[in-house]
Amino acid sequence: MGSRIGVRLCWTDTADRSLPLPTYQTAGAAGADLVANLDPLDREAGILLVPGARALVPTGLRVAVPEGYELQLRPRSGLALKHGITLPNSPGTIDSDYRGPLGVIVMNAGQESFTIAHGMRIAQAVLAPVVMADFDLATDLDDTARGQGGFGSTGGIA
Repeated sequence: MGSRIGVRLCWTDTADRSLPLPTYQTAGAAGADLVANLDPLDREAGILLVPGARALVPTGLRVAVPEGYELQLRPRSGLALKHGITLPNSPGTIDSDYRGPLGVIVMNAGQESFTIAHGMRIAQAVLAPVVMADFDLATDLDDTARGQGGFGSTGGIA
């Protein structure tokens, strides 16, 4: 098991506080599952995603990511395989200085409509270290074996 770092959470004003906080489903899981904590008016019907549609799904949480880290939001593999439900900006990044509501942009890339139900596990959250770059403008770059070869230039399957 890896090391643990504390991440502080607060409920939003309209959150259903009976739903679970982010939870690791197994001892070796890298991502903690996030659940849909829908607004009171959406809880009974859920959020309908027709094929190609996307929605911002609330989690009912605000988060304080420790400085030097980001919280990456990633799709759940089962939803992606079985229903085509994914995160179009995956991984989504929650920065350490953001304190607003934690929402997940979810997209239906499948061929059938899908309903996000209140309390459904919709994404995974992975805490990851951040290394900030110092960008320096140069007059030229060093040569490599690949050089300026672009997409597909390494000979893999296109």
